[in-house]
Amino acid sequence: MTTTLQPRAGLMTRLLTPARRVLLRTPRTLWTAFIALHVLFLLALLPTILGGEVLGDLPLYRIWADAGLTHNFWQGIDKEWVYPIGALAPITIAGLAGPALYQLCWFLMTATLNGLAVGVLTRWGRDVRGFSAAWVWLLLTFLLSPVGLLRLEGITAPLVVMALALIARRPVVAGALLAAATWIKVWPAAVLLAVLIASLRRISVLVTGIAVTAGVVSFTMIAGGAKFLTGFITMQSDRALQLEAPVTTPWVWLAALHKFNTQVYQNFAIETREVSGPGAGLVASLMTPVMFTAIAAIAVLILIALRRGAGAADLLLIGALALVSAFIVFNKVGSPQYMLWLVPIVVVGVTQSWQRWRVPAYLLVAISGLTTLVFPVYYLPLVDGDLFAVSLLTARNLLLGVLLLWAVAAVLRAARRPVRDPVAVFA
Repeated sequence: MTTTLQPRAGLMTRLLTPARRVLLRTPRTLWTAFIALHVLFLLALLPTILGGEVLGDLPLYRIWADAGLTHNFWQGIDKEWVYPIGALAPITIAGLAGPALYQLCWFLMTATLNGLAVGVLTRWGRDVRGFSAAWVWLLLTFLLSPVGLLRLEGITAPLVVMALALIARRPVVAGALLAAATWIKVWPAAVLLAVLIASLRRISVLVTGIAVTAGVVSFTMIAGGAKFLTGFITMQSDRALQLEAPVTTPWVWLAALHKFNTQVYQNFAIETREVSGPGAGLVASLMTPVMFTAIAAIAVLILIALRRGAGAADLLLIGALALVSAFIVFNKVGSPQYMLWLVPIVVVGVTQSWQRWRVPAYLLVAISGLTTLVFPVYYLPLVDGDLFAVSLLTARNLLLGVLLLWAVAAVLRAARRPVRDPVAVFA
């Protein structure tokens, strides 16, 4: 891996001259880039905003918000829902100004959270270590913008960035952010698990998370939605293999080559494309237990590494990366926004050390670029079995496997690393 990265490192050295490095580490340059990027996003969305329309998953979000605000019929309270109940908060907030402004309000929420993430990463310009991480955050935000701007992960990803960056100095705030993000989309639970195992501030995070959860559960029960509180778990259990999931890749190739009556089909009930074919049903039924077994095994590895003296700062993030990667690689459900699950961990890892985190950073840049090529650029050809589109998806999924292997190997190495000063994470 070192040999592979040497030419790239040399190119980076030539591009990032000392003068340019100094320029990139000034708050003015960083915030100018942030504003320019989000103005670009706004211009791209402007025709949709002016027309009172919405893109991506927002049409569905807008319907749910309007049903609640206009007809007092709430997803997750009056009906079983695919998302945790906390997802109602951003979905409803974006609808407060009316259906015609839904796209604009969602963009403003996303842009605000992205800006807060940049501020927290750099301690509002006071921490030079955070500037590299902030630039990586902006790059990945750009590469994944088709999903980051139009799905709930665009809300949860910056929340997790801030939580991981704040664990050492503001553990209560970090715990609240992680708990809130988990009640919006489930994936931050994997990050929370790594925090509870490895962070020296685990007690503060745990107590805060319990308090937030108690508040969410109490609200749901008072609103009359107690019986649907865990509906998001049961609704996922019956899913078939989804088109973009890494485990589905062999069946995607069989469908593209028209072998064994393997097909890509539309599941209209949940508006997603799934794959049928020989053994697909059996594999789909096995993947959830396999995924949780992999997560449990990684959690045990993190515990072993911790007991053998691995540094908490390193272990928290590489453990989180391993857990979240496993959550994606072994999941029978796969969507492009899942790549945003990985972004906060790698970005905050860069604040520790670019040298140690450059491999996952480069991998994630490649994964993000391929993901956006798959969706939305080549998505319809992929559904139709275009071999180039299938190759793009395969390359992306293979890189996800490489990232998982890197993270697991890093956890194993951490168990053998000499003990350093037992300081809090990012203190």
